[in-house]
Amino acid sequence: MQTAKLQRIAVAALEDIKGRDIEVINTTKLTSMFDRIIIASAESARQVKALARNVRAKVEEAGGEVIGIEGEDTGEWVLVDLGGIVVHVMQPVVRSYYNLEELWQVKPKRSRASDEAGG
Repeated sequence: MQTAKLQRIAVAALEDIKGRDIEVINTTKLTSMFDRIIIASAESARQVKALARNVRAKVEEAGGEVIGIEGEDTGEWVLVDLGGIVVHVMQPVVRSYYNLEELWQVKPKRSRASDEAGG
């Protein structure tokens, strides 16, 4: 399945169950392992698990393949591996702590200290 179609399916599945702060990061220039990372927040372990299961169900319904799912036991952070796309569903505290958005950005954000120093 093409990356764009898979991305649309995954994002729609997250939106169906009220996933919050959905972000898609293009990683094609950063790694050859996958093309996109999709990150979403959920309010509880139950919602994290429901979002991950919905992504799995919608991708499979569309004829796509789910390589695997990790983290369903705790529900704090569930990773859904779709091959070309990796979906991370996280509770807000976990998402804030690991800050995957900053880790996978192409251009690192400048710190305030370097901005104030003129650098």
